[in-house]
Amino acid sequence: MSDLAAKTLHKWNASFRKGADFDSWGQLVEAIDEYQILARQLQKEAQLPANSSDFTEEQKKIIGKIATCLELRSAALQSTQSQEGFQLEDIKKLEPILDNLLTYNKEFPFDVQPVPLRRILAPGEEESLEMEEEEEGGGAGVCSPDAFPPRVPGAIQGTLLPRLPSEPGMTLLTITIEKIGLKDAGQCIDPYMTVSVKDINGIDLTPVQDTPMASRKEDTYVHFNVEIEIQKHVEKLTKGAAIFFEFKHYKPKKRFTSTKCFAFMEMDEIKSGQIVIELYKKPTDFKRKKLQLLTKKPLYLHLHQTLHKD
Repeated sequence: MSDLAAKTLHKWNASFRKGADFDSWGQLVEAIDEYQILARQLQKEAQLPANSSDFTEEQKKIIGKIATCLELRSAALQSTQSQEGFQLEDIKKLEPILDNLLTYNKEFPFDVQPVPLRRILAPGEEESLEMEEEEEGGGAGVCSPDAFPPRVPGAIQGTLLPRLPSEPGMTLLTITIEKIGLKDAGQCIDPYMTVSVKDINGIDLTPVQDTPMASRKEDTYVHFNVEIEIQKHVEKLTKGAAIFFEFKHYKPKKRFTSTKCFAFMEMDEIKSGQIVIELYKKPTDFKRKKLQLLTKKPLYLHLHQTLHKD
């Protein structure tokens, strides 16, 4: 066992225990976030080539299965049906496996598979894989969406979080993502939105949330009609912060989930009612330094904002 592998396992186990231990609503939100972060770390490790990982191929399969279970537990914590899905007693069965990963030789206790054939890539990785591809070329639209399984466990439900508790004098923001206009809307496979709140340096101020997959595609629109609860009171958002909306879809030829475009809302745009915002070319520029409009056509992201003040 290398020192690096030992340190990695120690870090994972600390995150795992933190996610499993909560007894309040606020800690529940932290647990969901902890599970999602750890799942992404495990997925990334499970996908590394043999010469870049400290773990064997068999160990990486187990790591991938644990990541799947964490995604399922995260989805269960967000479900209104609290007795359905992956329970705490299930997730606790994984702790000894993670503790003893390097010597574990028993059958995995759950019938799950490692997540991705479908990879969710960082913007830089995505761009390097798409250098040879024309923007939205390659005929992705000729493939039936039904021919492909969901991108990750829980993708149908998304990873949305409940509204924060109200505080006297503080304002909460609910954003309804109604629809997005795209010239090739009908060709997008498994489309969903990733919503994040970033400071002026592009650092996350709240947990990142994924919507469920879009409800329907019609003409030049992908319809969502889903509510996002921003996980920080408006008054507590730092100066220069912005709310980002990344439109993502699956590319079967490349076998990964790609960001097609993004939009953002700045603090002075937070107000009750409808808002229509412009779409920008990828990669997502969280610092808002080099923005390029996606198209000259009048196609936008359509949102509705609701402010809640106690």
